[in-house]
Amino acid sequence: MYKTVTPIEAKALLDTERYRYVDVRTEAEFVAGHADGAVNVPVALAGPMGMQPNTDFLRTMQANFPPDSRLVVGCKVGGRSARACQILEDAGYSNLVNMDGGFHGRFDPMGRLVQPGWSHHELPTSTDNGDGVSHASLAAKAEGQ
Repeated sequence: MYKTVTPIEAKALLDTERYRYVDVRTEAEFVAGHADGAVNVPVALAGPMGMQPNTDFLRTMQANFPPDSRLVVGCKVGGRSARACQILEDAGYSNLVNMDGGFHGRFDPMGRLVQPGWSHHELPTSTDNGDGVSHASLAAKAEGQ
């Protein structure tokens, strides 16, 4: 079963345990800023009817990460990443970590910060969206298989 950690704990896994950060937010969210070293594989895509599941999510992940990969999965708040972890776990991935608070932090219904996100901790960020990082480049690898 995947575990859930804070952004500080996730950063430690990335630094010391050779985990990779998979950002499952939309491409637009990713391009606006993400954890340094992250790659983008959206679990949902923005469309005219709102957010829709990315039907190629699992195929793209499988083309780029073997099932024994050590993965920190993050999103904006922590909900999409939990869903992505469940999809991956059901497909046989075993070294999964969901990052609670995501990139922007989790707030309660009154608007109070409950779990600070990656950006609240001033952890390293990037706007890199090049080859090997962008959703387009990772999806292309899945297409080539």
